[in-house]
Amino acid sequence: MGVQLFLRIAKMACGAVFSAKVRSLFVVLGVSFGIASLTLIVTAIDGANRRAVEMVEMFGPDTVLVLGGNIKKRAAGMRTMTLTWDDVKRIRQSLPGAYLVVPMRSKSDLTLRRGNQTFSGTHGVGATENYASCWNWPLSEGRDLNQEDVDRAAKICLLGDKPARELFGAESPVGQVVFVNKVPFQVVGRLSYRGMASGGGHDLDNRLIMPLTTLTMRFNLDRKYFRAIRVKFHRPEYMAAHVENLGDLLRSLHRLGPGDDDDFTVITADEVLKFLAMFKGGLLVFLGATAAIAVLVGGFVLANLFSITVSERSFEIGLKKALGAPNSAIMLQFLAEAALLTLIGGLLGLAMGLGLGQFLTGLGVLVIRFSWKVFFLSLASALAIGVVFGLKPARRAAAMDPILALRGPE
Repeated sequence: MGVQLFLRIAKMACGAVFSAKVRSLFVVLGVSFGIASLTLIVTAIDGANRRAVEMVEMFGPDTVLVLGGNIKKRAAGMRTMTLTWDDVKRIRQSLPGAYLVVPMRSKSDLTLRRGNQTFSGTHGVGATENYASCWNWPLSEGRDLNQEDVDRAAKICLLGDKPARELFGAESPVGQVVFVNKVPFQVVGRLSYRGMASGGGHDLDNRLIMPLTTLTMRFNLDRKYFRAIRVKFHRPEYMAAHVENLGDLLRSLHRLGPGDDDDFTVITADEVLKFLAMFKGGLLVFLGATAAIAVLVGGFVLANLFSITVSERSFEIGLKKALGAPNSAIMLQFLAEAALLTLIGGLLGLAMGLGLGQFLTGLGVLVIRFSWKVFFLSLASALAIGVVFGLKPARRAAAMDPILALRGPE
């Protein structure tokens, strides 16, 4: 009997919903915007958490990156090329716990050519030996840079995954020659695919690595200074002490006084996590406020339209009561109608949220993917909106006096 009653109520709810198409559309749209925002919040936070794990693994918990210039205090005219070969030498010799020190410099927008094929916009990086090791970046084939390459300023390179695919397709680039701004380089290794952007907005896979001495010589760059130093330590559990020792050493080497600001910046995996936590917090506040407003608006639209519906359908309600329909059945029918509308709005909102998420993924802002957690959370939220905001109109309908209701709306 209970199943039959449920099926009858569901059938009547569907008929009532589809008979008032315009009103139902307003409710569905109102709910869908709220659910879309909620979907985007959950998927964005999940994506940010995944990205945090990926970035920390890529950066390395045992590693620091030293940048020339103080990026936290960007004074007008402040130099960014403040790191020298002497800094590298002293870090290698004197810094406790450091076992791998790799200086780096870059040149943007290189043009690569192989035969009749040209690929532009590649980010060039000059480094010393063990570049791939210092970045925890496995090579899919070939070898890393070595000391002999740096000493000879050899015209060899590691090729990122993107230019390798663009210029060589399925063919191996190792041992082949590419022209970099018209200078021939032999490819000795290929970096594995990473699939993310760097802090400067560069596609990490669109790069070419060459010896630092080759970069400065072939592209006529200052040979004394470079932009960054990558340092790996034996005991990552003592990273705070490592960072303090490194900062003290560089301040001494750069002859900075007690009141002088650092002319360098030390970045650790913790700094990356702090930035991502701030990003997630801002995202949560913005999207949370948007979702809350959208959900409330959708709920109030539902409550108001259903209040009007109850008044317009008073004759129907009175007739059902006169034929013996209990108050609970009347209330359940209106709640079923509200739940059906909000569930449709929830599905539409889920599709809208995931669609916007894919747009953000295409822009490289976040990696947003479908998950069953998002699906069930969206539908549960939509159902909650229907029950909470539809309860008052449903109770009002159930409480109507059948004689007054049969007279119809005044």
